[in-house]
Order: sequence, then C-alpha cells, then structure tokens
Amino acid sequence: MSKLIIKDLWVSASGEMILKGVNLSVESNETVALMGPNGSGKSTLSYTIMGHPSYKVEKGSIEIDGEDILKMSVDERSRAGLFLAMQQPYEINGVTNRDFIKQAMDKRQTKDGHIVSLYKFAVKLDKAIEDLHMEKDLADRYVNEDFSGGEKKKNEILQMKMLEPKMAILDEIDSGLDVDAINIVSDNINALKEKNKMGLIVISHYRRLFEHIKPDKVAVLINGTLVKEGDSSLLDYIDQNGYEDLKKEAGIEDEVTLLGECAFKENKK
Repeated sequence: MSKLIIKDLWVSASGEMILKGVNLSVESNETVALMGPNGSGKSTLSYTIMGHPSYKVEKGSIEIDGEDILKMSVDERSRAGLFLAMQQPYEINGVTNRDFIKQAMDKRQTKDGHIVSLYKFAVKLDKAIEDLHMEKDLADRYVNEDFSGGEKKKNEILQMKMLEPKMAILDEIDSGLDVDAINIVSDNINALKEKNKMGLIVISHYRRLFEHIKPDKVAVLINGTLVKEGDSSLLDYIDQNGYEDLKKEAGIEDEVTLLGECAFKENKK
C-alpha cells in the first residue's frame, strides 16, 4: 500500500503566493477528484508534486510512503512512483516515442544494472498502443510533434501504462478528447488502477469524466485553499450550484468570472 500525503503546503511563483496551506492525502486504489475554478491552483499543485522549478515551496511537506519528495529531483520522484499527465504536453523534436519511453523505463526500473529487455518492451508498447486505439506508427514519431490535441492526451496515458506508477496525477486529461476517446482513455486508466491499485488525483472541469472514472473523494480548491472535501455527491452539488456558495462559506471574495464554473454549467446544458 502506498500513500501520498500533502501537509500545510504553501507555494509561490514569481513572488506571488498561489497555494495557501493545502492538506490532501491519496492512498493506493483511491481516486481523488480535484475540482475548482480556473486559476485556483490545481495545476500548480500538480507541478509542485513533480518538482517543477518555477514553483517554490515556502512551507509544508509532501511525502510518499514516508519519504520526503521535496528533497528529491524530478527523476527521483518518478522512481518513487509518481507520474504526471500534463494538461499541455510538450513536443520533443528529434526524440521518438519509442526511445523516450524506453529510456524512461530503463532509468525508472533499472535494478542491479539490468535494463528492460527490448523484446518485453516492444510487446508491452505494441499492446498499450493497441489498447488506446492509437496509430501503429506512433512509436516511431517524435514525441507529440504534429500530434492532435487528442493524440497528445492519449500519449500521456500511453506513458503511464508503460511506467505503471504508484500515484498518478491527471491534469485535465479529457480536454481535447471526443466522446469515444474519453471512453477509451477512461477504460485504460481504470484498468491500470485495478491492476496495480494505483492512486489517482484527477483534475477536470467536466462532470462527464467522473462518470467514467469514479472518484472516492472530491476535493475543491479555490484561490489556493482547499475549501471542501466530500464524497462523489459533491460533484452533483457543484454541477447544480457552481462554486459561489463554497466561496462564500470559505470567506473568499468574489473574483472575475471563472471558466471552470462555466464549463460545468455548459456541460449540463
């Protein structure tokens, strides 16, 4: 059993405080839906967990299985079992998907100098590509270069399937996906979770994703503060009411119109 624990986390970027005392925990085989308006700090939390250099931890701690990940480099965090599917995946010219994933697996899974065998890697990669209904030539294309938005998101899940993390953060993995692609991606996420008892933090503005990936817990982040936790019924509440009442409960002043709230209401229509 693995556990990711975030305690009293304060994070700044460019001199501005973004996260303000966040507390959150995720266990093996648990799915946490992380909700909140745009600009509330959800992606900041994701990048901080993975060690993005633009975000400075001012106070607090993040641990996985009792280890302090704030003392780890990004690659060490990956070896510890963490994975981030990014909201806007980067393109890497000159590096094929096959080489990128193979190198990542070798660095992450190498024990006593032994790397992942080419045969086992090739079989696993071909199966993962097939499971995600991706083009067969994808393995030999440069990472995300000339990929559609949907292909980039599927490619993030392909990497997750190959690396098999203990804990995965999925940052708006559904954006850019049509209905059929959401079904395919969700099925693959659910299958990997069931196989490996993987813990998940899933960020989305859209209710429909959580009809496929059922959350055990819902956490609402507004203005850098975790204002509410609850079960899946909290999704229904947000769907019906947006975030206004939760902001008032937390004593948060009105801000500019936020797309996250609009997205819920637009999806409902």
